[in-house]
Amino acid sequence: MLRYLKTHPVLSSVLGFFFLLFLFTYWIFWSPNTSAASPDLRVTVPRGASFTSVADSLESNGILKSRWTFDLAGRILGLTRDIKVGKYQFPRGLSNVQILRDLSEGTSRVKLSVLVPEGWRIERIAIRYAQVLGIDTERFINLCRSERFTRSLGIESETLEGYLMPDTYRFFWQTEEEEIIETMVNAFKAFYVDSLVRRQEELKMSLNEVLTLASIVEGETSLDSERATIAGVYHNRLKKRMRLEADPTIQYIISDGPRRLFYSDLRIESPFNTYRIYGLPPAPIGSPGRKSIIAALYPKQHSYFFFVADGNGGHRFSRTYAEHQRAVREWRRIRREALQNALATPSGG
Repeated sequence: MLRYLKTHPVLSSVLGFFFLLFLFTYWIFWSPNTSAASPDLRVTVPRGASFTSVADSLESNGILKSRWTFDLAGRILGLTRDIKVGKYQFPRGLSNVQILRDLSEGTSRVKLSVLVPEGWRIERIAIRYAQVLGIDTERFINLCRSERFTRSLGIESETLEGYLMPDTYRFFWQTEEEEIIETMVNAFKAFYVDSLVRRQEELKMSLNEVLTLASIVEGETSLDSERATIAGVYHNRLKKRMRLEADPTIQYIISDGPRRLFYSDLRIESPFNTYRIYGLPPAPIGSPGRKSIIAALYPKQHSYFFFVADGNGGHRFSRTYAEHQRAVREWRRIRREALQNALATPSGG
């Protein structure tokens, strides 16, 4: 064969050209183009990123061994426009074709965990998602407060306050705000099953009223053992047409909270000030968790009408105002002694 090629130089040149073309093509498209020196091979692709900016990021993060072959492969294959937003963690040994397909399909994107605790308001939830996912805080809040968007999700409310189910969620970087909100609302819908709807109807309460009461319970205690008892206190006060006088509703309307409340705070004019209005406030004051919603629907049956902190992380419950006043004096004594001890204890080492 070699002797034949030597006697036919034109054919030899043609074959040599195609062999070199094959090697060049392989190098451009299928040869590994990720750097073995990079420990993580991670890159972030934000919304609106151009192909050039993505390539710049891949290069600056030490992922690409050859930038120009990546650019050339992308333009030849027409994969420079459809790039999925997200945080990527590429495996080593990828070729330009594999990297480009990964970017267009989002294969190596990693999901990020976002913890939304019970009791948080829409604004605070938006900030958490912005910190972890890089979303637009203002857009998230505006969507949650858009009655049109709220009703498009099947929620008959002016806002989604109280309907964003607290939980740990997993989303891609810069997932659309609509998708995040819809996922949280769907989590609430999945929890609030028909049996809870029937219980709500037995209590002659609207869904908004249940979530409003649950959000107050959520603000009052972090102890699961107390939720139903506190819910029972508020049910008792509602039945007697007593003001709820719930401190979490005051924390909701002050601009510099949460903080210690003053008597002047209790005089603030607001439909959420339960020291002034009768009945429940017009809407939830945060996102109640599952246990607080259950407590609002299944309150403990008792004759308590008052409660105050007991100094140990829980509350002391009272049937009469006189009992409550004694409990309040005891709480003030505990708090005063704790403050004195704190002042008497030297700081530092």
